[in-house]
Parts: sequence; C-alpha cells; structure tokens
Amino acid sequence: MIDIQLILAVVAGISFLLFLILYFKIQAFIALLIASIGVGLMAGMEPNAIMDSIKTGMGNTLGFVATVVGLGAIFGAILEQSGAANALANFFLEKMGEEKAPWAMTITGFVVAIPVFFDVAFIILVPLIYSLQRRSGKSLYLFAIPLLAGLAATHSFIPPTPGPVAVADILGADLGLVIMFGFIIGIPAVVISGPMLAKRLTAHTFIAAPTIESTEDSHSINPKLTPVLIIIAVPILLIVLNTISKTWIEEGSIKIWLEFFGHPFSALIIANLLAWYFMGIKNGFSKEALSEMSTKSLAPAGIIILLTGAGGVFKQILMDTGTGQMLADAFANNLSSPFIFAFVMAALMRIVQGSATVAMITSAGMTAALIASANLSSAQLALLVIAIASGATVLSHVNDSGFWLINRYLGLSVKQTFRSWTIMTTLLGISSFVFTLILAYFV
Repeated sequence: MIDIQLILAVVAGISFLLFLILYFKIQAFIALLIASIGVGLMAGMEPNAIMDSIKTGMGNTLGFVATVVGLGAIFGAILEQSGAANALANFFLEKMGEEKAPWAMTITGFVVAIPVFFDVAFIILVPLIYSLQRRSGKSLYLFAIPLLAGLAATHSFIPPTPGPVAVADILGADLGLVIMFGFIIGIPAVVISGPMLAKRLTAHTFIAAPTIESTEDSHSINPKLTPVLIIIAVPILLIVLNTISKTWIEEGSIKIWLEFFGHPFSALIIANLLAWYFMGIKNGFSKEALSEMSTKSLAPAGIIILLTGAGGVFKQILMDTGTGQMLADAFANNLSSPFIFAFVMAALMRIVQGSATVAMITSAGMTAALIASANLSSAQLALLVIAIASGATVLSHVNDSGFWLINRYLGLSVKQTFRSWTIMTTLLGISSFVFTLILAYFV
C-alpha cells in the first residue's frame, strides 16, 4: 500500500537536496546528510533514531568503500606519474597505425581509465590527440571523441574506479560480476558512442587542435609496456577469479586462497606494491617522491569516500522509514522496473545537478532501499550497478565540470560542446542501458 506521507517525504527530501546543491552551493556531502535528516523527520522518525541511522548507514558503507577507493587512488597516481598512460597510447598507435588511430584512442581510453581518474587521464593524453590532428589534417573530433568515450565508459562501469565501487557496495553487488558486465556492456557502447559517432561528427564539422598549453610535462618517463599491462590486469583478474571461484570451485584450500587474494582489498594492495616497485623505484622515483605522490592522491579520494558514506546514510534512512519496502512492493511484479527506476533516477539527478558521482550515489541509495526485500540474483544486482552508471552518464551539460573541461581543452564553442560531448555521453548512457536491459532478461 502506498503511504502518501512517505512519498511526500522522499520527494521533498530530494527537492531540498537539489536546492541546497544548486542554489546555496552547499557541498554535496553536507547536503546529502541534511536531506537525509529532513526525510527522516518528515517521515515521522524519532530524532535519536535518525542519528542512529546516520551512524549505521555511514559505518556500513565506508568499511568497504573507503579502503578500495583509497587503494585505487594511490594505484592510479603512481601509474599516472610514471607515464603509463602515454606508454599505452603510443603502443596502440604503433600497432594499429595512424589510419586506425580512432580505434587506438578508444582502446587507450578504455584501459587507462581503469586505474586513473577520468579528468587526469584526459589531460595527460590531450597532447597526443593534438598531435594526431595536426599530422593527419583531419578533424579533432575523430580522435577526441573515441578517447573520451573509452575514458567515460571505464570510469563509469568498471571497478576499481570509485563510482561503480561505491554503487556496488551500496547495492551489495559482487565486484567481480560488475567488472565482467562492465566489459561486456561497455565495449559495444563505446564503439557506438566513440568511433562511430566520431566518424559522423567529422563528416560535418572540422575542428583544429587549439594552441592551448595543456599542462606541464611531468610525464616524460616512458616505462616498458609489459609491466604496465600486467600491473593494470592483476587486480582485475584476481577479483574476477574470486567471483568465479564462488560458483565453480568446491570448498577447500584453493578456494580459500583465491577468495583471499581475489578480495578487492588484497588485489589492490598487491597491485599497489607492484606499481610502487616496477613503475616507481625501477623508473627512478625516490621512496620520498612515491610517498608524497601517494599522500596527494588521497585528497580527491577523500571527497568521494565521504560522498559515498552520505549516500549510504540516505539509503539507510529510506530503509528505516519503510520507504524502501513500500517501493519494493509497488515494483515487485516487474523485473524491468528496478532497472528503469535506477536508470531514470540516476539520469534525473545527473541532468539536474551535474555531478555523475552524486547522481550515482544518491540513486544507488534509493534503488537499494527499493530492492532490499527483493530476491534479485547476483548477476541482476551487478547489472543494476551498470544501469545506475548508465543513467549517471547521460546528458552532461553546463552544470557538469567535465563539460567545461572538454570545452576548454578541445577549443570548442558551447554549441559545439553540446553537439559533441553532450551527444557522446547521452549515446553512451542510453546504449549501455539498452544492453543492460537485454542482458537482464537472460541472467
């Protein structure tokens, strides 16, 4: 039965959250906590019970996410500073040739964004796409859009990047399955929104590489490719092996050790140690420089960790007020409904307030409350993560910092940014959601 008071409390809470972020410019972490308290009060919770929900929601969420995001941030920082991104890009270009440079950029973006944050990876690789445009004489779109599509897909769909890690934890999804589905869905979605879209844009518009000074070149080191690929692959393979072992390997010592080394904590610690030695010490970095690099990387990670914790609070409030059970009952008879709900809520939050991270975490909290009593399989939970990430990817526009990053570095007008970057993110989000719905009916 629909409780009007609970519905009004949630609607008012979300509206208030957006008002705090958009009008008062209050940091999303504080805004999420305030909105959670507001929902609890309007739903009739006791004040002390609300405080208990905040403590429970924050604690349950951060136990996992804080560790994974922190380890992932240090891992990415070492690979970034060691020049791994450029080594990968140059390798793919060399193997595929300039004629297939758009596909080389797609693969580069898809691989590089696994350990490195989207904006950092893009800024590192911008000089490369400038060079390709000037050498080929073709539109900058031909190289930039595939790179951006690859970066955006991995950043949204494939752990250990923070967004899918946070959403997977809030929903209780298996990280290994999220990785596998992220690849399965992300690859065709990137082909559609990357090289295919770039070819169409290039046919209509010529964009020359701008004369912008991108960043100081602190990435002049050119590490060997094999260690780079191995180090990036190690945590992913270990986590996926852990997932496989749960289904296909009988109880015993082998399964125990696979679960141990394949746990995201162990896998990322191993990856960090490999990166520290092979990308750091072997490339001439001092121990002091590596320590400073690691410490600096935790600053942006801290923001994501706190945001995720606040999203866990919002989820806990919805569950403790009974809203989650009410929504679950309303959607219980239709498998596609949770996916559509997750996608639409993430898309609305993304469009209204701009931040993909806030959109993912907020909608994950609402979706987790909705499915709390549902009997979804592990595969369906993992696909729900992709559905939320798809919604949080669509329609990047003027309230998203990424919009202005692309606008500046590609030297585009606002109109051109809408016609390229905004279309690309929307096509990526919608196509990945369509593939998610298709898979959901077969798992």
